[in-house]
Amino acid sequence: LLYERHGEPAAVVQLKDLEVPKVGDCDVHVKMLAAPINPADINMIQAGFQCMMLLAPRLQCELMVFLCFPLLLLLCPGTWRTQGVFPEEMLLKVPRDIPVLCAATLSVNPCTAFRVLADFESLAPGDSVIQNAANSGVGQAVIQIARASGIKTINVVRDRPDLPKLVDRLMALGADHVVTEEMLRKPEMKDIFKSIPRPRLALNCVGGKSTTEMLRHLQPKGTMVTYGGMAKQPEDTRVSHIPQSAFIFRDVRLRGFWMTQWRRDHMQDQESVAAMMDTLCQLIRRGQLTAPACTEVPLQDYRAALEASMKPFMSSKQILL
Repeated sequence: LLYERHGEPAAVVQLKDLEVPKVGDCDVHVKMLAAPINPADINMIQAGFQCMMLLAPRLQCELMVFLCFPLLLLLCPGTWRTQGVFPEEMLLKVPRDIPVLCAATLSVNPCTAFRVLADFESLAPGDSVIQNAANSGVGQAVIQIARASGIKTINVVRDRPDLPKLVDRLMALGADHVVTEEMLRKPEMKDIFKSIPRPRLALNCVGGKSTTEMLRHLQPKGTMVTYGGMAKQPEDTRVSHIPQSAFIFRDVRLRGFWMTQWRRDHMQDQESVAAMMDTLCQLIRRGQLTAPACTEVPLQDYRAALEASMKPFMSSKQILL
């Protein structure tokens, strides 16, 4: 799948036949099994979030040569395709006992969740975290990784017709509290903090009022990390509604995170990458981390998958096969 101009994904992305490059001395010829459509991919196509011609740097694949290990592609573009040739250093072996959908969704959402939980605050068992878009791929991974570490989660979602069903699903993953954006502004929030401490860390991938209201519940000197902007309108994605009092009297910190940049910064530090992946794979083996709800779509039906990934209240990740 390629796009040559920015716009609505279903309109500008096209399926084309390309010749597979020759395999060099340090290259690997791979066959793609499954690759997810993530919000960052949609942003990239719509507005050039990062200008690439070949899409989605993440996949689950297997060698087409003499090895039988599944591989995870870490940085190379071009995973919405059937075959590819990639530099060996861009690939990471995935244990053969990891389910395909877990492996296909491993290198983006769970890694983002792992890093934002680990890199900004020194959280200990009993501490709490608040996050919006809790039903997203990252949000679901945050719930599960935090639960495995003894960290409490307050999970914010948008109100919707099937809210009770969503709440039940997030609670089954290990969420401690699930609230709507409207509830953030209500006095009932104080009841939550009778049993758990106020959060030291807030995770934001929406923007707008949701961001401001989450910030009000942070402990003094707490940190808010923004890793995405799911709100559709530019004015809704801003984090500029932060009251000055939050900085002056409570000394809160605003940080940003982008998984792609983290990988670039750690290209020469494969031990850190491998350690993160090993931890996540161990969680998967123990049943403490599962793939998000997924809809599997054949590659030729990519337009339907792209359109479905942009629907409001969509809680199922589209996986291209």
